[in-house]
Amino acid sequence: MEFKTVVKNRYSCKKYSDRQVEPEKLCAVLEAGRLAPTAKNLQEQRIYVIQSPEMLAKVDEITPCRYNAPTVIVVAFDKNNVFTYPGGKRNSGAEDAAIVATHMMLAAADEQLDSCWLNFFDPDKAAEILDLPDNEEVLMLLDIGYAADHAGPLPNHSSRKPVSETVKYL
Repeated sequence: MEFKTVVKNRYSCKKYSDRQVEPEKLCAVLEAGRLAPTAKNLQEQRIYVIQSPEMLAKVDEITPCRYNAPTVIVVAFDKNNVFTYPGGKRNSGAEDAAIVATHMMLAAADEQLDSCWLNFFDPDKAAEILDLPDNEEVLMLLDIGYAADHAGPLPNHSSRKPVSETVKYL
């Protein structure tokens, strides 16, 4: 699919069918995340794929936003393997993980899969249910699957401010 079409057509799916994601499509999504740029190429992302009923039930305990997705990708990062920016106030962990997640979200759309970026959860509880080591921080969850019948974008999905309201040339 052409990139402009992928970007224009993807939306946050809020209702999934029970159809499982094919392994080759999931691999394409994960590969897009692997290829995403990270600061100093540190590749601090840690990706967890959740598909088992037991683990999906645990995800449901920490967020109401799984929307019956058959696959949830957890995007975390290794806090001990980040680049600290000049001034020492920020590091690359969250932004690199967000770049990885965005690549996977767009790759999912390119594979004709639906997705939803989830941040309505307690990251510490997510790390706990996943039994993650202390050095890993969960950034987000990404629902992946096929939209259920009659699912579609929210009514305000296409509502966008004009570029003139969000961009300034200096």
